[in-house]
Parts: sequence; C-alpha cells; structure tokens
Amino acid sequence: MKPLVFHFDPISPFAYLAFERLPQALVGCSYAVEYRPVLFASLLKAWTHKGPAEIEPKRAWTFRHVSWLAQHHGIEFQTPAVHPFNPLPLLRLLVACGPNRHVVEAVFRHVWVGGADPNDPARLAELAARLAPARDPSSDEVKAELRRLSDDAVARGLFGVPTVELEGRLFWGLDALPMVRDALLGGAWFQGPGWADAGQPRPGVLRG
Repeated sequence: MKPLVFHFDPISPFAYLAFERLPQALVGCSYAVEYRPVLFASLLKAWTHKGPAEIEPKRAWTFRHVSWLAQHHGIEFQTPAVHPFNPLPLLRLLVACGPNRHVVEAVFRHVWVGGADPNDPARLAELAARLAPARDPSSDEVKAELRRLSDDAVARGLFGVPTVELEGRLFWGLDALPMVRDALLGGAWFQGPGWADAGQPRPGVLRG
C-alpha cells in the first residue's frame, strides 16, 4: 500500500472535484491517503502569480469548466454565494479536527453544495459543532500548524491545489489523476527516465 498526500484548500473547485473523483480514478490501486490542508494564497504569494478568480476571463471560464465537469462526472456542485472567500476558518477547522476523508468531505460539501456563503457565521458554527474538533480552531497552536503546512508545501515545490504527492513526485490538478493511477500501477514511463527528462529546463525567452 503506497502513501499519497492530497494537498488541498477548500477554496478550489478543482480540489473538490478531485477529492470526489479520487476513489473512482484509483479503483484497483493499493494506496492510503493523508489529507493535508494548505493555504492556496500562500502558494500564490510564494510564486508571485494570481489565482484563477483574480483574472476575470479566467474566473468565468473556470466556473463554466468546473460546472460542466461536475455534471459530467455526476458530482453535486453549486458555486458558493461568495467566491473568492477567506478560507482560513475552514482550513483551521480542518487542522483542528485532524483531517480524514469524512472531515474533508464535510468541509468541501459545506462550500460546494447548496450555493450558500461558506463563511456565514451560523453555518460555520453548525459545521464546527457537527465535526467536534479535538483542538480549538482559533488557537495559536492550530494557526501555527497551518502556516507550517503551507510553508512546507512551498518548500516541496507545490504551486497549486489540488496536488497529489506520491513518492516525492507532485501531480497537480484534477486531470492528473489518471497519471497518479499509472504511477501507482508501476507504469513503464515512470520506471524509465521520462519523469526526470520531461522536467528538465530548456533554453527559452524570458519576459522582462
């Protein structure tokens, strides 16, 4: 059984869809998943680029695309009333709970099912009461752990979510799940120089 790390932020619709698709995409594989919350904004800041919702044409495309993907895969999906939103309360709740699949599912569906405001105080209070975290989500300990997880993600080379980590390799995005499956099953490309060779830098023109 091979360990996978699923790095995610509930602000990302692609992370939600990848979470829902993971069991089907990897059926027949032997694996165990660690769910690791990270602050997507920390990744954006570290690599100095904008999120999809910060570029208007990309935002419109992103939500058209994920809405189609959700209906294509039979996943319940409604865009939340507010997006982008501050994901810190949900991320800290995840850390405080010690995220397992049940907890992560509850948080993702809190955001992406029903079309409500993810940070509505009454909804947040109900979610926290239902999940009953072992630690206080607002504690300095939990806040520091989330910062550490986010900093560690940057140090590992993460630039976006969702990212699946397998044996030191990083697989970004919903559409990388078939690639994760091939790697888990010992695909020939992963046994040779393909991974290392394809990632080598090439000469090119750099923007000033």
